[in-house]
Amino acid sequence: MVEDDARMNDQVPAAIPALVFDRQYVPVLVGGSAAPRRFTVGGASVVMGPAAMLIIAEASGAPARSGVWNAERFRLIGPAPAPVTERLMGAPWGVDERASPIHIAVRVEGEALYLGTARVRQAGTTDGVLTDCELRLEAPLSRELLDRVRPPLPPGHVPDLRWLGNVNGDREAALEQFVTGWYPTEDATESPVGDSASRLPGGLRQLYRLAKQRPGALGTQNKILPEPDLLTDHLGEMLVFGVENQGGFFWSLPWTLEEPEADPTVWFRELDGQLIAEQEALSGFLIQFSLYEASMGAEYLALPRELTAPQVEQLTGALHLVPLRPFWPWAPTRFYVAPGLVMHVSSEDGEAFHAWAGATHRSALNPLADLPVDWNRFDG
Repeated sequence: MVEDDARMNDQVPAAIPALVFDRQYVPVLVGGSAAPRRFTVGGASVVMGPAAMLIIAEASGAPARSGVWNAERFRLIGPAPAPVTERLMGAPWGVDERASPIHIAVRVEGEALYLGTARVRQAGTTDGVLTDCELRLEAPLSRELLDRVRPPLPPGHVPDLRWLGNVNGDREAALEQFVTGWYPTEDATESPVGDSASRLPGGLRQLYRLAKQRPGALGTQNKILPEPDLLTDHLGEMLVFGVENQGGFFWSLPWTLEEPEADPTVWFRELDGQLIAEQEALSGFLIQFSLYEASMGAEYLALPRELTAPQVEQLTGALHLVPLRPFWPWAPTRFYVAPGLVMHVSSEDGEAFHAWAGATHRSALNPLADLPVDWNRFDG
């Protein structure tokens, strides 16, 4: 038995020799005299006993391994065996989750650091098998402790900003440079060519060409419809090419059997609303759409809570404003960028602002790390 188990719940977790932790502390944490069940999930050890679950990860910042993701979140990367899946997908009906806590620890250079308990925030499954699980630590980690259990990644290659200089000169080049810089190539897919292909504006044809090897370019939150899925509205007057992820609104272009306009106006519309023109024509809209989706689908995020105008100015001070008129009539949105980072800032009333930043590498969030911002999530 462990005589001083209370020290494991101190503000600064105890560093315990790994062998001592395994022999003495693990049985206390998971409960019971029988040998607990042990599993390996995404490089982490999962120990299950009658009283609790314990997840022990290696100190790592690699996104493909289970471990601490930021000061408040721990990620378990599957696939996970059935007992682990069943526990993490939710306690049985009527059972208080606090009666069967989930403990988190990390091995660091021969020691185990106990980080306290965590609760499942979200989990994903495929065919009943847990593929990923995000847990929220009940006690956020200090920066010093975070750097121990999730060592900083060495600066990696991040996309540069060459495209930014072409935004108001050669938008075709700007779109290609941004998309090819942000998204890694995948195996090319041959998309079937529909009857509308020859009647599409050049900007859409270019995006479809880029998406053959980079399908993420068509969006992760909202979507540019694949060319075979394009459709006209109920009057047959507008070609719907972009849709919101829940179908709440869409973007369209005037539909014509003649030669398409080179850079047509993009029209935004709620399901039962009036058509509203986007402020940028198609060439600028596609850059804005690409920036928005890149930030929304990024691996590393920085999400502040609601901001005032002075706070936005402070937050974006080290970034570059993309010189385009506001995107999205619902909540006019501007974009700010740095190498490997895209931030969009929107406001419905000009007084309260919402920002979302996404990055291709954890180090790309460094310009934001020391700002006095109240973060809802910060992966740097």
